[in-house]
Amino acid sequence: MSTAAVATLAVAAVLLVLGCVLLVLFGLLVRERRTTRELLEAAQARVTGLESRIAELEASPGSGSDSTARTPGAAGAPMEYVITTAGTAGPPAVPADSADAGAAPVPDRLVLSATVGEPLVKAAAFGYAVRRALSPESRNRIRFAMGREVRRVRKQRRRDDRRAAREARAARVARHAGNDSSARGAAA
Repeated sequence: MSTAAVATLAVAAVLLVLGCVLLVLFGLLVRERRTTRELLEAAQARVTGLESRIAELEASPGSGSDSTARTPGAAGAPMEYVITTAGTAGPPAVPADSADAGAAPVPDRLVLSATVGEPLVKAAAFGYAVRRALSPESRNRIRFAMGREVRRVRKQRRRDDRRAAREARAARVARHAGNDSSARGAAA
């Protein structure tokens, strides 16, 4: 086989591999488009359902357009509570019968600062404590204290062993001395 034939065969093989790769990529693209289309149709169906539900709620009797909580008017009339004033123009309305009717609203920055800031400070303090605990000075101090404690416990164990040996020896001597005196009394 000549080099031109080998080169032609190599180019054909590369083109075949590229064709296969392109075919696989095209199949994946078609499948991805189908999945995306199905997800879009499902989302559109949910939006349509939600729109119809909103229309029903707006058309139902007893729903008002005010954003404050109402007190029951007549006997048997349902009480409506509105938790949020999202989407309404103007400052949030506070019911007149509310306990904190005179309180000023809390700014969003303050709420965000309190919810994010405190855990952030705790995490920073914990990180500082870990860095300090793992510093070479702390490790050396801990190693020295542990060695000193091990030596102290070892010395105390030796003292306890010596005291127990002394007490055992004294008991043995007392028992032996008691046996000697009873043996003399029996011989007399």
